[in-house]
Amino acid sequence: MHNQHIHSITIVGAGTMGNGIAHVCAMAGFPVKLMDSSEGQLRVALQTIKKNLTRMAEKQKIKPIEVSTSLARIQTYTNIKQAISDADIVIEVVPEQLSLKKLVWSQIEQDIDPKRLKQTIFATNTSSISISELAEGVTHPENMIGMHFFNPVPVMSLVEIILGNKTSEQTFKTVELLTRELGKTPIRVHDFPGFVSNRILMPMINEAIYALHEGVADKEAIDQVMTLGMAHPMGPLRLADFIGLDVCLNIMNVLHKGFQDAKYTPCPLLREMVDKGHLGNKTGRGFYIYEV
Repeated sequence: MHNQHIHSITIVGAGTMGNGIAHVCAMAGFPVKLMDSSEGQLRVALQTIKKNLTRMAEKQKIKPIEVSTSLARIQTYTNIKQAISDADIVIEVVPEQLSLKKLVWSQIEQDIDPKRLKQTIFATNTSSISISELAEGVTHPENMIGMHFFNPVPVMSLVEIILGNKTSEQTFKTVELLTRELGKTPIRVHDFPGFVSNRILMPMINEAIYALHEGVADKEAIDQVMTLGMAHPMGPLRLADFIGLDVCLNIMNVLHKGFQDAKYTPCPLLREMVDKGHLGNKTGRGFYIYEV
């Protein structure tokens, strides 16, 4: 692969993360093809991007004209073949299930122009799935890489770039440059369970849940110790609600299974809350109560 430059970006999956990534790519001047199997999801995504861009213009972070010029760079598709026809990079942003991601990538390989297959970069936005495992099914595993964006994407400057065991240095360099062009900070990480972010964050959240479970202090107190004492913008229990307790449990399970170490055992209170369907902000109830 020559030292290539990214010109066109295809994003597969138009959920919260997908529309956030489309937003930053379009704002940085790239033509974006946003693909989702659901027309409705694409409509919601475009409305969200427009709302977020408008808010940025109101706060004078961007010029008013940039709202319409950025939106004009995004085309939407429900057909994967059309969406990937001339992509230099395909960023897959479907939910965190290995089987689902594998299915999407095999579909992309099937539908992509064979001449482009060798030079197209395959990037997966994931917070816990092994890049090496995902790359096992693709023809050019050297072109597959992880790009872990953080929510909300337009605001958060970090992108963890994860190298699988076969990812080429060239692929990394191209994606690192693209990340900088998006106004983000790329951090190079190797393919271990939870990467860096979740390997450190989730056990901290889990430990905060243990402290609550054991009656060390009440939830507000635990959160205040971390916001006031450690300058965290949000306490770990409120953050867990924001992320989704089901997602926290899922990542703890990934760490526990991946490292086979008891220190990653999910707190029983976390399991109990997920079983009851109290998942945080999205269900109106987690450690705290929310208006839904």
